[in-house]
Amino acid sequence: MDPLLISAASGMRARMESLDMLANNIANSGTVGFKSDKEFYSLYEQELPVIQQQWTDFSQGMLTPTGNSLDLALSGGGFFALNSPRGTIFTRGGQFQVSKSNQLQTADGYTLRDTQNNGQPITVDPTQPVEIAKDGTVEQNGQTVGQIEIVGVDDPARALAKLGGNYFISSPQGAKPAADTTTEVHQGRLEQSNVPVADAAVRLVSIMRQFEMLQKAMTVGADMNKQAVEEVAKVT
Repeated sequence: MDPLLISAASGMRARMESLDMLANNIANSGTVGFKSDKEFYSLYEQELPVIQQQWTDFSQGMLTPTGNSLDLALSGGGFFALNSPRGTIFTRGGQFQVSKSNQLQTADGYTLRDTQNNGQPITVDPTQPVEIAKDGTVEQNGQTVGQIEIVGVDDPARALAKLGGNYFISSPQGAKPAADTTTEVHQGRLEQSNVPVADAAVRLVSIMRQFEMLQKAMTVGADMNKQAVEEVAKVT
């Protein structure tokens, strides 16, 4: 195959991957606790960069007050531990609610784990105010009803894999999450997505233009090859 076409095709493939990643980031820019994906290039084909792998940026998002006592945000590197059909999963998204069975859960039905009860769901009285301390202790009427399990890992980019949205699961390649006593819980606040929307939009436009240029290069290369073949056919 013509080297020009090979180079253009490789570049288009890399930019398609970038477009998918950026589109997902922008789509989740309003998702509470969402962590943006990024990329680095360290492989080259025909002098064009090819994405070696994507990585997740776990930097802290902005904490914004909501006034809702069941909205929780984390400051630090920890994650809320949740019970799910896939086992224990993790999130920075702190929009919780009381289920029909009076358990603290996400909108998707994943329950917060109680460190004082072997990871069982935390049950509350829905008719009484819920007070949550910085260490995750949950109280009602001055009585402790549970403690939210907060976990952390030394290298979350390696130890955690995305499940979609703002959920993560342990990755076989990394260390297992362990109890985190340094991360603080902030009641009545939410951590916003850490997607830099303006930068992502500029990057998206730039990659689309690169993609269009590579498409034109492929067209030119194909036309040149066609003309070459026709000229050879005339000579013979």
